[in-house]
Amino acid sequence: QVDVVESGGGLVQPGGSLRLSCVFSGYNFRLYAMGWYRQGPGNQREWVADITSGGSTHYPDSVKGRFTISRDNAKSTTYLQMNSLKPEDTGLYYCKAKSDNGRNSWGQGTQVTVSS
Repeated sequence: QVDVVESGGGLVQPGGSLRLSCVFSGYNFRLYAMGWYRQGPGNQREWVADITSGGSTHYPDSVKGRFTISRDNAKSTTYLQMNSLKPEDTGLYYCKAKSDNGRNSWGQGTQVTVSS
């Protein structure tokens, strides 16, 4: 059984930075693709970043150049470094682990609020 737990959210001013963490519990973390998603008030959940088991990263245009996803296989942890934060980045941020057979495991989310 796989479990993922997010942390690191909080209140930050526009232009500020936060680093989110996602700790994976289970076997063979290095074989999983990991992703970050967010859901803002009144919005659907949207994709923010992902990283393959091989370390390739992908981002939508809305966060490209500001957000960086990374993974530490020794710690079974995925990170999301968020810089130059904007109010529209506000939302509940979720971590997803995707196995090589396509099974997804989601965390409970960590809240990020960007406001002055």
